[in-house]
Amino acid sequence: MSAETVKQKTFRRLMGYIKPYRAAFFFSIIGMLGYAGVDTFFFSQIETLIDDGLTSSNPKILLYGAIFVPVVFILRGLFNFISTYFLNWVGFRVVTTLRQQLFDHMMKLPVSFHDRHSTGDLISKITYTTQQVAEASSRAVLILIREGAFVIGLLSLMFYHSWQLSLVFLVVGPLIAKIVAVVSKRFRKVSGRIQTAMGDVTTTAEQMINGHKVVVMYEGQKRESKRFSTINNITRNQNMKLINAQSLSTSLIQLIASFSLSMVLVLASFPDMLAQLSAGAFTTLLTAMIMLLRPLKQLTTVNSDFQRGIAAAQSIFSVLDEDAEVDSGKQNLDRARGDIKFEHVNFAYNETESPALADVSFHVKPGKTLALVGRSGSGKSTISNLLTRFYTPQGGVIKLDDGDIYDYRLKALRRQFALVSQHVTLFNDSIANNIAYGAHGDVTLDDIRRVAEQAYVTEFTDNLPNGLDTTVGENGVMLSGGQRQRIAIARALLRDAPILILDEATSALDSESERHIQSALQALQQDRTSIVIAHRLSTIENADEILVLEDGAVIERGNHQQLLEQEGAYYQLYSLQFSGELS
Repeated sequence: MSAETVKQKTFRRLMGYIKPYRAAFFFSIIGMLGYAGVDTFFFSQIETLIDDGLTSSNPKILLYGAIFVPVVFILRGLFNFISTYFLNWVGFRVVTTLRQQLFDHMMKLPVSFHDRHSTGDLISKITYTTQQVAEASSRAVLILIREGAFVIGLLSLMFYHSWQLSLVFLVVGPLIAKIVAVVSKRFRKVSGRIQTAMGDVTTTAEQMINGHKVVVMYEGQKRESKRFSTINNITRNQNMKLINAQSLSTSLIQLIASFSLSMVLVLASFPDMLAQLSAGAFTTLLTAMIMLLRPLKQLTTVNSDFQRGIAAAQSIFSVLDEDAEVDSGKQNLDRARGDIKFEHVNFAYNETESPALADVSFHVKPGKTLALVGRSGSGKSTISNLLTRFYTPQGGVIKLDDGDIYDYRLKALRRQFALVSQHVTLFNDSIANNIAYGAHGDVTLDDIRRVAEQAYVTEFTDNLPNGLDTTVGENGVMLSGGQRQRIAIARALLRDAPILILDEATSALDSESERHIQSALQALQQDRTSIVIAHRLSTIENADEILVLEDGAVIERGNHQQLLEQEGAYYQLYSLQFSGELS
């Protein structure tokens, strides 16, 4: 598909967003045409003012003119308000719709999409890029219709007074069109680069803000400043390229128009021409020609606005066209028994990389606990990611209650799980609302209080002025790691799912908190199937089965005592931890 075809398709798709607001858009067009019409009418009266008012010394004409001017400008202001208000109203409605669609669609996209794209780039699309669509497109439409109508009005006025002299301006039309076409490609290309550059700016800024403590601690200010400066300058260079192309094309078009004006003056100097034109008609003609330069200039800049809007729209539509997470399941599942089977499962995050899981099989019976141990990158977290369908295995079958997990509806499947991870995500909301996040049905304050007590959250919230209503800050920045993890455990308790996934759930807790939490987790694990990913082996001694993973393969399996007796990999890990060499 050619670039021109893609541009036309994008434009038509963008116009589809205006359809629900047709009436407002129509009013804005009326306002634009009215504005251009009033201006044209105003210039058409110059002939009457000069010939009848000044040349014929008619004071009435001048008095009428004194009344006429304020009336014209009142009408002009009214039409300007109508066009600007309604056009921007439509523009912001379109932006709001695009932003909402983009936000909603990003939540539906698979985890693999988010792995491939930086957070800053995606945030930039929601904030900066959508705004560019509105600003660029609204400005482009405003200039195109209003100034375009004004040009037509002025040309009509010129032809009315002298079609011979006016023909000169039409001769340069094809030349101007050619310049606009050449510059359009440049505008579109540079605009696309600006979208990317702005995404990089957001990403770099976000990394610095999120990692501020690390930057300060390791004296990385100069390094981060240099990195941001490089990206910032790339953005500046791309914007300057856009300005250069815009200003050069504008200057060139105005130069061509000025030559046309000179030619008109030369032709008007012939006696035959002078005899045909009165002073008023010639002044009107000359004024119209001079006034043409401003809208012509704006009509050339409208192209850069239009191309910027199209580039921004293409960037947004590229995300909206990404396939949402596949949900091919048809079966509902109210509450699973918790019987989990992995049968010869193979998975690689990237086809070119070594497998994250290689021929992994295991069976967890309802209410039992499976522990996964191994070095970082051995495939422990991958198992929980496949079980919750964040990723799709390349081979093998994963079953829940003897049914393939891909036969269940995605929502129904994920409702069977409660996850407590070492990386706790909290929202900038109250502690109570963070605990209630993801709970099904109506949740009372008593329910929240009960699970908060079970997870020892109330130990620290009771000392806070607002208790459970305390706002935690962005991602719980106001809390310690242990406090955040207790909230995550309370959230899992309230969810009351039949399957529990604990991914290093006690890693951020001190010894005293860990003892409290272990007892809470043991209560939570009662009558639930649990998959525990653990670094501290002391937390999994009571597991029904332990899998030891290495390079994606199961190298040992058994309970704690059996694995110690084998004196293999698990025995070595256990010995290291409890001899104090590995904490």
